[in-house]
Amino acid sequence: MSTTELLKGAAELFPDEVVTSAHVRHLDLPFGAGRFALVTLDNGFDHTKPTTFGPASLANLNTAIDQVEKEASADEIVGVGVTGKPFIFAVGADLKGVELLKDHTDALAIGKGGHEVFKRLAALAVPTFAYYNGAAMGGGVEVGLHCTYRTVSKALPAFSLPEVFLGLVPGWGGCTLLPNLIGAERAVSVIIENSLNQNKQLKGQQVFDLGIADALFEGADFLEQSLIWTAQVLKGDVLVERPAIDRGEAWDQAVAKGRFIADSKVHGAAPAAYRALDIIAAAKNGDLQQGYDAEDVALADLIMGGELRAGIYAFNLVQKRGKRPAGAPDKSLARPVTKVGVVGAGLMASQLALLFLRRLEVPVVLTDIDQERVDKGVGYVHAEIDKLLLKSRINQDKANRLKALVTGVLDKAEGFSDADFVIEAVFEEIGVKQQVFAEVEAVAPAHAILATNTSSLSVSEMASKLKNPERVVGFHFFNPVAILPLLEIVRGEATDDASLATAFAVAKKLKKTAVLVKDAPAFVVNRILTRFMGEIQNVIDEGTSVEVAEKAVEPLGLPMSPLVLLELVGPAIGLHVSETLNRAFPDRFTVSPNLAAVVKAGKRGFYVYSAENPAKPELDPEVAALLKQGDVVLTEEQVRARVLDAVAQEIGLMLDEGVVAEAQDIDLCLITGAGWPFHLGGITPYLDREGVSARVNDKPFLEPGVASVPA
Repeated sequence: MSTTELLKGAAELFPDEVVTSAHVRHLDLPFGAGRFALVTLDNGFDHTKPTTFGPASLANLNTAIDQVEKEASADEIVGVGVTGKPFIFAVGADLKGVELLKDHTDALAIGKGGHEVFKRLAALAVPTFAYYNGAAMGGGVEVGLHCTYRTVSKALPAFSLPEVFLGLVPGWGGCTLLPNLIGAERAVSVIIENSLNQNKQLKGQQVFDLGIADALFEGADFLEQSLIWTAQVLKGDVLVERPAIDRGEAWDQAVAKGRFIADSKVHGAAPAAYRALDIIAAAKNGDLQQGYDAEDVALADLIMGGELRAGIYAFNLVQKRGKRPAGAPDKSLARPVTKVGVVGAGLMASQLALLFLRRLEVPVVLTDIDQERVDKGVGYVHAEIDKLLLKSRINQDKANRLKALVTGVLDKAEGFSDADFVIEAVFEEIGVKQQVFAEVEAVAPAHAILATNTSSLSVSEMASKLKNPERVVGFHFFNPVAILPLLEIVRGEATDDASLATAFAVAKKLKKTAVLVKDAPAFVVNRILTRFMGEIQNVIDEGTSVEVAEKAVEPLGLPMSPLVLLELVGPAIGLHVSETLNRAFPDRFTVSPNLAAVVKAGKRGFYVYSAENPAKPELDPEVAALLKQGDVVLTEEQVRARVLDAVAQEIGLMLDEGVVAEAQDIDLCLITGAGWPFHLGGITPYLDREGVSARVNDKPFLEPGVASVPA
């Protein structure tokens, strides 16, 4: 089948593709270097709708190559360049189309179609140049790898091969060409390590330093400088030299390192990284066609697998649902926020003050019970601003302005009399929080929102003794505040639409992913994690070793093991949340006597870390001595089944209670609030795929095709 026929058939499967054009224009290069064809990739929209490659887009590029191929063969041009529209080079395959594929043959055609078109750039009778002028990802990076030379803009903000992150492999030449261009070690870093490190992006300078691009130019006149450089290359005035690739032991070591990284991140639970590494390993012999064929097969296999569908589902949750929260009131009801009050000046309160200050750039005032604490809180914010200045993230003027906006006072009346939004971050005790809100209500304006950062207490109960309970809203952040995007916005029984709309508007300015949750014990993330952790603690209490209990959930590929997470949260907080949930749901949530003993002993966690091997924690002998265990010993498989059954049951009950609108919101919360992997799709696609949902709840959480291959 010809490339044209292949792409025509694929295009019929993607009726709604946003089609990218490939415009060819001609220009005379400087220094008399000759006539040059420049192909510009452009989907006709501005930079907010990045250029992608679906079948019709690939067909357009194929047609453009038909034209320049004839011109090159007739000696009418001396070279061909490929660039993008302003701010965007191209960001890869159109994932909306990939979601629709139901057949392995169709999936194979997508891989072959991209290869057949891109390979033609390498086969032209004249040198080809890729000008990475803006964001380049996936297939956008790969189209450039098929060119003879590449330049990159210093202003380029994002460059990556993110496929492994989503559950794919770079399948249009990335796994084969990149190691042959920059060596296996650097290629593994880009394809595996960066992808599995929350899809880390490269900047223009890094792209050049890695050797992916041959020249680096300023963003302002990037294309002009690239064309001057092109003329110099074609005339022989600039010689591009690339270091020799080590095809010996170094290549094998790089692949082994990649497997170690993949094991540490996904524990064998997601196939994409391993498939990519197999192709990189085979690319050592420099046989490009063999590599392309392997990419086609891997791409098709993964497209028809559950992890990719879960990955795309997760990606869509974060990019789309996360930006349009389900159930949020009309944003026109939101009131302006021109001053923020923070009750408390401890670490959490100080982190919140810094976030509000940086994102809203309005006055922020902290209060606490004594001057020393207030000074410490303000000092923390100032120190963090100084760090931003030191890293050149802000300039001196901005640093001065931000510091001037943050103050601390002891008197709430002085601090909050003109505040529009007051958030408390004090001790997690209902009586303390009720007292704080009573004091704030007495001095804050009648329109001010009173927000609580509680992790598990009832927002309605907190507001119950106020004159105006309708303005109290839950505003639950996750630690570390600067890193985790999730914000659980809790509607109390009395919360009105205007207060809720204001909370969502503030969340958007804070650049957080806001999810509306019902005022139910521990809301979403902490309730699921506590049930999850509770079951792990139960099996330990009953007699299973700590090591087996921890290893049992490794196949989920979670960012950290349950007991390491407990250490991060703090055993005392973990115990407090489990006690709160035990009071609410005593039949399902237990309070572990062993955890209580660890907290009573003042231990910070279950593990100790040696200086020689900090990555491999050992059970603390003092904790081991505290543990009182029964004699029921389970296998890893039994532990995993028990934990997953418990989580599936809890999610089913939460959906029945209306804690969130849909299962999608549960997944969005776990991805953005607890760092659960994209390849799981959060949790519900995994529970569906493994048959746990049907076993526990007699039905899947999601409709077929939502995060799985369509029937």
